[in-house]
Amino acid sequence: MLSSTVKSQINSKLKNIYSKNFSNKDLKIFSDEIFELIKISNKKILKAKTKKLKISEDTTVVICYGDSVYENGKINSIKSFKNFYNKNLSKYFNTIHFLPFYPSSSDSGFAVKDHYKIDSKLGSWADINNFSKKNNIMADIVINHASSKGLWFKNFLKDKSPGKDYFLKVNNKFDVSKVVRPRENKLLKKIHVFNKPDFIWRTFSSDQIDLNFKNPKVLMRFVKIMVNLACHGVSIFRLDAIAYLWKESATKCINLKQTHEIIKLLRIICNSLQNSPYLITETNLPEKENLSYFGKKNDEANWIYNFTLPPLLIHAFLFEDSSKLNQWIKKLPSTNLKNNYFNFIASHDGIGMRPAEGYLNKGTLNNLFKRLRKNGAQLSYRKINKTQKKVYEVNITLFNAFKNTDFDKKGLYSLERYVSAHAIMFSIEGVPAVYFNSIFGKANDEYKYVISNNKRDINRYKWNKVKLDRFLKDKKSKQKIYYDHITNLLKIRKKQKAFHPNASMHCLSFGKKLFAFKRVSLDNKQAIYCLTNITSKSQKILLGKNQNGYESLLSKDKNLIKNTLTLRPFETVWLKFNK
Repeated sequence: MLSSTVKSQINSKLKNIYSKNFSNKDLKIFSDEIFELIKISNKKILKAKTKKLKISEDTTVVICYGDSVYENGKINSIKSFKNFYNKNLSKYFNTIHFLPFYPSSSDSGFAVKDHYKIDSKLGSWADINNFSKKNNIMADIVINHASSKGLWFKNFLKDKSPGKDYFLKVNNKFDVSKVVRPRENKLLKKIHVFNKPDFIWRTFSSDQIDLNFKNPKVLMRFVKIMVNLACHGVSIFRLDAIAYLWKESATKCINLKQTHEIIKLLRIICNSLQNSPYLITETNLPEKENLSYFGKKNDEANWIYNFTLPPLLIHAFLFEDSSKLNQWIKKLPSTNLKNNYFNFIASHDGIGMRPAEGYLNKGTLNNLFKRLRKNGAQLSYRKINKTQKKVYEVNITLFNAFKNTDFDKKGLYSLERYVSAHAIMFSIEGVPAVYFNSIFGKANDEYKYVISNNKRDINRYKWNKVKLDRFLKDKKSKQKIYYDHITNLLKIRKKQKAFHPNASMHCLSFGKKLFAFKRVSLDNKQAIYCLTNITSKSQKILLGKNQNGYESLLSKDKNLIKNTLTLRPFETVWLKFNK
């Protein structure tokens, strides 16, 4: 039973967001509607027997598109993916993050035309429901913007519902001088609606028009979208580009108070749903801003993307220097059972560079960009002002990123760098997530990039299932070699209580040539030392005395190791001892 306290909490958050422009009477109508929606939805969720998310050392995410694997003319590709997943991935991943599966007009699904449908080429809601019976499903709520070709925008231009007043209009008095941009494109476009000149807001592209959350009906619409996903078995909601949601004149139009209050409201709603779905915020920002999305009282996101990890980890391996990585991880706040870091080192996007602010200076960044360009990277920029721009993200696959270094120009240790980078990501505090293409060591998709001229398409390759199955049957194929290494790490990881996402993490200092930390299980009965040589030369480590020795989890012979350990170039070891 829902308590009246929930209704009161919902109403309080609505007042925090909208009280300047709406009466308490108006806001009570909205809070009553949300409350009734939750009650009706809980009956559906109970009937569907949608399970609650349980977090453990077994919680591991694979990030993919609905058509990352396809066959039979690319029809019903979610079913194709499920068949592939059940055969090759289900032992290692229990959570699937499907990137936007809605009808879309551009940006690989992120220009949504209809939030209530699944793209017919991908499948149906029944496919999502069926998948969720045994697995956790994470889905995108593309909340900041919608397609210029969707029904909402078409109706917006006609002053019809649904869509009327759904999109943000500003006049020439709106001061955008302080706006923080993530792209180079022109922010505002002049339009004439009913013979009145105004400007529409386009944070990301000309096809992605920003929504107007100053209109409570837009927020209500997304509450319904979220609840609809929950009723179809989705247990994790990714709030895409959430930081840009609210705009005010003469501000940065990012991370504004109202945005945080909206997330708090969505968290209250999630906590009130029968399956208690999780919220994860996608905020590609400097670390302090990113961390703020946990909320001061842990009342916002359940998970936040650990955006600082990818650029610092890649820099450490390419330049054989862990000092910046060590500096960062020593300051990383510990999580509690209410929240978690979402650890990743590759995704459908590029390597975000804003999270490296405060860690990598201009000269260091330029050297990193130079090295990555040699490895095949493209650079995407964001506009600072009319004359200045900065690199926003580096577009490259993880395979290409680790291919060569200034110390290893022939790439003799490219595989070792690749595997150890994943071993680190799997073992630090938080929930690990692996991008589907990274499992198989996929290189840059140069063909797709040349055709589309979209830099992000470098790392958005889609696989023919028959072809990928054939690769995995061949023990000598590159795809099989990378798959075996990644899945072996996961197979070992999921059995260790010290790798619970909230198990404590303690940094160890061995100098800039090594990256090391200790994880201790929640019950304090198991500890694992995670040690990585991030150089192309062997390194010796003097371990503390332990009369029972250490069990090496990653070595084939599982020998007990005494006091001195020699790490081969770019080798990672997990040393376990039970207390």
